[in-house]
Amino acid sequence: MEKRQASSFYPHFQLDERPTVDKLVGLFNNLVFKHESLLTDFLDPGQREILKIIVGNEAFLQDFGGYLNSEKRRVYLSEEWENFRTTDFQVQAFEIQYPTKFYKLTHSSILGTLANSGIKTDTFGDIITDGHGKWQFFAKKELQSYFEEQIVRIGKSKVKLQPISFKEVLVPEDDSIEKVEIVSSLRLDAILAGISKQSRTQLKTQIEDGTVKLNWHDIVNSNIMIKENDVISLRHFGRLQITSIASTRKGKFRVVLKLWQTKKKR
Repeated sequence: MEKRQASSFYPHFQLDERPTVDKLVGLFNNLVFKHESLLTDFLDPGQREILKIIVGNEAFLQDFGGYLNSEKRRVYLSEEWENFRTTDFQVQAFEIQYPTKFYKLTHSSILGTLANSGIKTDTFGDIITDGHGKWQFFAKKELQSYFEEQIVRIGKSKVKLQPISFKEVLVPEDDSIEKVEIVSSLRLDAILAGISKQSRTQLKTQIEDGTVKLNWHDIVNSNIMIKENDVISLRHFGRLQITSIASTRKGKFRVVLKLWQTKKKR
């Protein structure tokens, strides 16, 4: 294996993603230098895609985020294949204990508390719920005591973070809805205009302002053509995944998608 130059990957990604490229190239170069397996922080799917491109076929990647189909995961880089166990990824699951009769927690309130607790967002993973008041999240095991000692209140509610085993992790609620949109074009702005009921002019401005992500990557081009399985997120609106695309008799496109719409604060 040979060391990588971060600048050689810059043309493949947006300007805002260069710090991520720099960091992940540095990790790969550490593997080349030390010849020891390395464990990353929590990476989202877009960051893991960047890592795969950087690594190519030169190393093995294995990931785990605490449960099946987790979004954010820690990744092991290794020169040779190793049979890593779930415990090797140093992921700790927590359940948030609070007086459910008097308070209601939300994903945004939990995320806000964690993000503003003095730690980086890559030190914790997904936040999940069963839809009936039970909330859990995942974090780096080495920071377990920090989370337990520092997170004692979320919003107006007192809370206690209870470490749990992976066997106690709940099945996350899927609050997505299926929608069908008939659009004249598969351009990104046309898809978003159809589902959000905003004008393409408004959406072009939002895309240029960096409020839209495609497959977890920052984008500034509204002309990108969308395909099946693409994931699009629009800040303050929600996230959608394209499940199928078919042509209509009138030359338009029938797009089936799953939508996770941002819940408005009450």
